[in-house]
Amino acid sequence: MVCPQCAITQPEDLKFCKSCGANLFAVRNAIASRDTNEKFDWSKTWIAEMMLSEEEHKKREPARELERGETAEFKRYSEIKAGILTSSVGAGVMIFLYTLFQAIIASGHISPDAAPILRVIWVAGVIPFLIGVALTFNGLVLSKKQAEIANRALQPGPGPHALPPGANDTDPSLSSAVRPEPPEFGNTENTTRELS
Repeated sequence: MVCPQCAITQPEDLKFCKSCGANLFAVRNAIASRDTNEKFDWSKTWIAEMMLSEEEHKKREPARELERGETAEFKRYSEIKAGILTSSVGAGVMIFLYTLFQAIIASGHISPDAAPILRVIWVAGVIPFLIGVALTFNGLVLSKKQAEIANRALQPGPGPHALPPGANDTDPSLSSAVRPEPPEFGNTENTTRELS
């Protein structure tokens, strides 16, 4: 076997390359388990991703989100979760700062001029608390409508170009706005359909 890292020939029974230490056992397993009937798809490589236009990236993003399981409902729950966590951190910071600085004031080792400032430092925890409340509100109220719209878009049903029941799609009396749109296989199919 030839080591893929250093290109030195190694005996078949070795698990690691004597020269560079590469894992030859893993290489053998990868070669043995490879499905030879599977063709390589260049469109799924990082090079193809890099060459896509910004418009194409935007078109493909919903499909990628579905592959990763990131539905609108999933994002909504993640946003609610983040809001609750941020609010909790803000409340914890407020309680910690209030307790800490009240103890410092009670110790009597600070000047009387600093005591009023130390009494209100706990208010800094209000900022993350309010951010968390805003995230939770957005997840509960605003994102709910987005999730409903996304769920309606995913449900099967008649599209805007659906034929009325019993209508024939070859009927010449139907306008092109009512005819169902064929899948776009290329330029000639649509051009031919429009010319006929």
